[in-house]
Amino acid sequence: MRSLDAPRVLRHIVLYKFKESTTAAQIAEVVEAFQGLPSKISGVVGFEHGTNISPEGKSEGFTHSFLVTFPDEAARDGYLVHPAHDAFVAIVRERREKVVVLDYWSGP
Repeated sequence: MRSLDAPRVLRHIVLYKFKESTTAAQIAEVVEAFQGLPSKISGVVGFEHGTNISPEGKSEGFTHSFLVTFPDEAARDGYLVHPAHDAFVAIVRERREKVVVLDYWSGP
């Protein structure tokens, strides 16, 4: 639970469902490339990722989740057009079957 005096931040969630033909090594390359973005793009104030472990069976094939945190919309918008982000998208584009992206404000 967030503290009531914690600053409001913008969360950027990315979920991937990979093509059946995508190998474990190719997925690992995607994860590694995504993990590298915060060190290449200023404005990222938080990053986490993980693979689905839910027992509910409602993931519809989405296996990998990434959460990027920004202080504001300007930082998020700069991230989206940054050349490092473009290079990452070039890696994942042909390996993913589907992607879901959601942004929301967290905090007071």
